[in-house]
Amino acid sequence: MARTQSSLREANRSRVVDAVKKYGSLTQVELAGATGLSAATVSTIVKELVASEVVEVRNTVRSGRRAQLVTLSHRVGLVAGVVVGYRTMRVALADVAHEVLAEQTLPLPADHRSDTSLDRAALLVVDLLERVGSTLDDLLGIGLGIPAPVHPTTGMISVRGVLRGWDSVQIAQVLEKRLARPVFVDNDANLGALAESTMGVGRPWRDMVYVSVSHGVGAGIVIGGTVHRGVDGTAGEIGHVQVDPAGRICLCGSRGCLNTVVGLPALLEPLQTSHGNLSLRDVVRLAGDDDPGCREIVADAGERVGAVIAALATGLGPQGVVVGGELAETGETFLAPLRAALERRTVLNQAGGPEVVPAALGLRAELVGAVALALQHTDVFERPDRTDEEMAGR
Repeated sequence: MARTQSSLREANRSRVVDAVKKYGSLTQVELAGATGLSAATVSTIVKELVASEVVEVRNTVRSGRRAQLVTLSHRVGLVAGVVVGYRTMRVALADVAHEVLAEQTLPLPADHRSDTSLDRAALLVVDLLERVGSTLDDLLGIGLGIPAPVHPTTGMISVRGVLRGWDSVQIAQVLEKRLARPVFVDNDANLGALAESTMGVGRPWRDMVYVSVSHGVGAGIVIGGTVHRGVDGTAGEIGHVQVDPAGRICLCGSRGCLNTVVGLPALLEPLQTSHGNLSLRDVVRLAGDDDPGCREIVADAGERVGAVIAALATGLGPQGVVVGGELAETGETFLAPLRAALERRTVLNQAGGPEVVPAALGLRAELVGAVALALQHTDVFERPDRTDEEMAGR
């Protein structure tokens, strides 16, 4: 009986810690709702976790009432988030309360190699640790996002060709050798979905779709509050849905994928004659300045993406669609035609389909999600600096 009670108490402690890891910070009332435990049980567990320096509490105000906000202790350790894009790398260092302590953005060359990019990622992580006065000994894990489908079991790219030079690379193991810390890899859109569903605008929704529109298009699907990746990690790969049977060959080998009509080359090519050489950021900036050509290109992309999302939404029935990535930075120039296409094509819902909103975390959604991914896999009860006596006294 004593062992059963001890196991139950340990399981309840884990439920409380997991909830705080997922959402960053919660009041004790919110913790009771998130875990299904009674308020008295939560209160007792929080006191034990404070005593063992696993969590910290501070006073706050919720709905006009004073409450205690529970967060993981800063003494537990740090995690890193890394997002490798087609032309940009973002790296962040955060504590276990999801608070970003330092971050850095680095431009990348076209068709960058996996080995050099992961070398740069490792160097940036070490540099950020030094910047905040910490070392690798304080690092608990690294979450890494890439713009390609990732097999949930192997952590490798599951569709060849979509990220040149990265096929057959054991991505997690390569970075783990450089930093001697555990690395967890996922698709960047999945990380955006994770961030927006737990700390962003999608938090009230159990079922949602996060869409990232940048150099390419990808989606992260949340079902029942959990990111759905599919058996081989290809769930949400809407960039490879065929929209033009007579279109161009995509990197994946298929013809006329969505990425071939709204990806970066397709966006820039029609503007070449009138505007010369532009970057994606140039298009976004000019669209914001009411340049008619750039606004037309962005609006067309919104309509094409919206049509594909409509088919996805018809099958899934999400409560909302969160839109991130560079093109979302143009606001209603991109969102209005996307929303119109979604409402026009989602015929089964008389209300016009799911709500469409911009990402609350903006261009940092994937990076915040990479931090959250690392925290999901971190066992705060196994801190390397805790003594056997401390562990025994839990």
